[in-house]
Amino acid sequence: MQELIKEIRQCAKLSQTEMAKKLNVGFATINRWENGHTQPTRLAQEKLLELCEQYNVPVYEMILGSIGKIADSVRTNGRLLLYHGSKSGLIEPIMPISRERCDFGKGFYMGTAPEQSLTLVCDFEESKFYIVSISLEGLNVSEIPANIDWAMVVAFHRGKMEKIQGTPLYEKYKAMTADKDVVVGSIANDRMFFVIDNFFQENITDAALVGSLSALELGKQYVALTEKACKAIRIEKEIPLSYFEKKVLQKVSEQNRKKGIDLANEICKDHRREGRFFDEILAAAQKGEV
Repeated sequence: MQELIKEIRQCAKLSQTEMAKKLNVGFATINRWENGHTQPTRLAQEKLLELCEQYNVPVYEMILGSIGKIADSVRTNGRLLLYHGSKSGLIEPIMPISRERCDFGKGFYMGTAPEQSLTLVCDFEESKFYIVSISLEGLNVSEIPANIDWAMVVAFHRGKMEKIQGTPLYEKYKAMTADKDVVVGSIANDRMFFVIDNFFQENITDAALVGSLSALELGKQYVALTEKACKAIRIEKEIPLSYFEKKVLQKVSEQNRKKGIDLANEICKDHRREGRFFDEILAAAQKGEV
């Protein structure tokens, strides 16, 4: 956190003495923080948050920039660089042990951009953030396109299609991830949670969903579904998250969710008379019409 504190101070155009006065600490304390000799207390981090708001310091961008610098320093030798957030820290060997009802099933989830992994774990006290890499050589990889197929695969793995078991539609989406080592697809990020849930609740149509997928410009997630795939993953860097950073990330997550809802509502208005609802798709599958 030492570099972040210094960057915040410089952005606010404060000397160490001035920053110390703002945070009600001594000059030597600021100096020790910036040299990495000590860490700010939780109370000091709360005051630092207030200072950032007062001076409009773009802390979120600074956090991402710091991660970007670390990622740039990693030499992967042709391996794919990805990001992972853990609620309590990783214990090796890496295994496909997420909960069953995740987007693409039980596996080890990694993203192409740090934002999603960061916001997923920012509410947890012991959470940690990781830069990881994977070699896809020799692995059976399936990529799910960012369209209705993506939503239906997510529906399958979240247990939303049980009533049409045995139909061709059910088997189609079951097969898209079956016997695969790695599945690649869009991330249902903070902005997309609202949209996908409303599709499952039959509040919006498939046309509105697909329109939202395009407009929200989601990143991709790589999911290692097998032990073979997990053995191809390497932890490159572990990045602890301070209380201060988690609070910043929580605020951004809330803002992104609201932006996603507002954007999705506009898209849904544009497509309100187009497409089919989720229950209509399932009903057609039961009748053998899809």
